[in-house]
Amino acid sequence: MAKDAVTFIRALGLEYVDLHGFSMGGMVAQVIAQTDPDLVRKLILTGTGPAGGEGIKDVTRLSHLDTVRGLLTLQDPKQFLFFTRTANGRRAGKTFLARLKERTQGRDKAISHVVRRSAQGHSPLGAGAAPRPLGHPPAGARRKRRERQDGSDPELGRPGAASAERRVPNGELVLYPDAGHGGIFQFHGQFVETALEFLER
Repeated sequence: MAKDAVTFIRALGLEYVDLHGFSMGGMVAQVIAQTDPDLVRKLILTGTGPAGGEGIKDVTRLSHLDTVRGLLTLQDPKQFLFFTRTANGRRAGKTFLARLKERTQGRDKAISHVVRRSAQGHSPLGAGAAPRPLGHPPAGARRKRRERQDGSDPELGRPGAASAERRVPNGELVLYPDAGHGGIFQFHGQFVETALEFLER
């Protein structure tokens, strides 16, 4: 996936890019930053973790459990996948789901279960075999940033975020209170403001 993304970026004729990787996309972005550091000007990682990080091996199992939990309770699985089960988390999830319905035109087509399972659930990354550790990027690597939500994410908690932050040169860690895997959806206003400020520095 990282090679495909790099091929696409280079086909566009771009000298370098700013990358934002969420969840599995964050794992892909880490590989790009490692294999093609001069291509990445700035990096924002959310809802993700490093190879071997705490919770990485449990991501697929927890995702499947949350999906089943949503189906059995007749709720949108996103409520379980992205938000905590506290009163604030449930409220944030409902607000997020309502926002998703605001745009009525130009929406993406729904993903079938077959595609979802083959694209994420059975891929090496989706199976928890995350990319190799970042280690120390080659000289000349551009400034990176680690942006992360609160450690209540049951899949990739605070220890994993701190571990990843230590591996990213000039990394900064941003935590959101009572936020789950979808902390950037719950705190979208703060996230956008923080990300824009970082990208404009």
